Amino acid sequence: MSLRQMEYLVAVVEERSFSRAAHSLNVTQSALSHQIKALERTVGGPLLERLPRGVGLTPMGRAFLPHAELAVRSAGRARRAARAAAGAEGGELHIVTLHALAVGVLPPVFARWRAEFPGVALRLHECVTTDELRERMERGVADLAVGPRPQGWPGPVVSLGDEEIVLVVSADDPLAGRATPVALEELADRAWVRCALEPVLGGRRWLDVVCEERGFAPVTAVETEHSSTAVRMAAAGLGIVAAPRYLAETTTGAVAVAVDPPWRREQTVFSRVEPTGVAAAFVARCAGILREGPPGASARMPDGPREASGAAGRLGA
Repeated sequence: MSLRQMEYLVAVVEERSFSRAAHSLNVTQSALSHQIKALERTVGGPLLERLPRGVGLTPMGRAFLPHAELAVRSAGRARRAARAAAGAEGGELHIVTLHALAVGVLPPVFARWRAEFPGVALRLHECVTTDELRERMERGVADLAVGPRPQGWPGPVVSLGDEEIVLVVSADDPLAGRATPVALEELADRAWVRCALEPVLGGRRWLDVVCEERGFAPVTAVETEHSSTAVRMAAAGLGIVAAPRYLAETTTGAVAVAVDPPWRREQTVFSRVEPTGVAAAFVARCAGILREGPPGASARMPDGPREASGAAGRLGA
């Protein structure tokens, strides 16, 4: 069994086609098929099966694939680490994060990186949920992950501080000129823009829980798939949305209004092994991307997903 054979298997699974995988690997289809068959002889059974619309995994293949992916991507990280140790010139650094962070706080970090390390390309992988974020890191898809603190993560975790969750309204909303934080119970008669990626607590959506604690149920004006879309809806006057402050401040027409007590959520950089070379340099440049929030007591949002049925079980972008 060789690393090349595992790389070929991963490519076929990703492309769902022998011909497309062979093209992406720049090898002949016959050479690819030969190596896959040799791998199957080594493991003692078929790993792939031809389907009417492509290629799928057998039960043995599904069990084997995560280990093959980890081996292939670990080898890629090893190559990048070696090049980084040689002077941080050339190569690339893979970052996986949630969509809200990708469109919010990370662009300035990437711009600064490009100015300081023009010879090291950044490859950004965006996820929808924190489950997906963790799963990609476990599979070795990226060198570093940026997102909420992963519970029970066995590798290094570096805190970036807490992001502030605010109320986002349109510029002509009565709350837009509010000089003091808003108590949640003041919003009992207001409509909300809800996001399918909202955190879930005990099988219930986070906003439903916190509003119930203040004596009311939130009225939903519109549902969206992503928080960036929800913020734009709020900026257009469709209702209030709870979102990170940086999303409000980077969206035209949106106004951020603080909550009393403030809502907070920690963000981190985490990895499978201790960051070195360019990975360590990237972590250092992430420091300070989250501004200090308002002083005093705060209510902490959940850091990870709490599974529920449908879209409400997702947390992220």
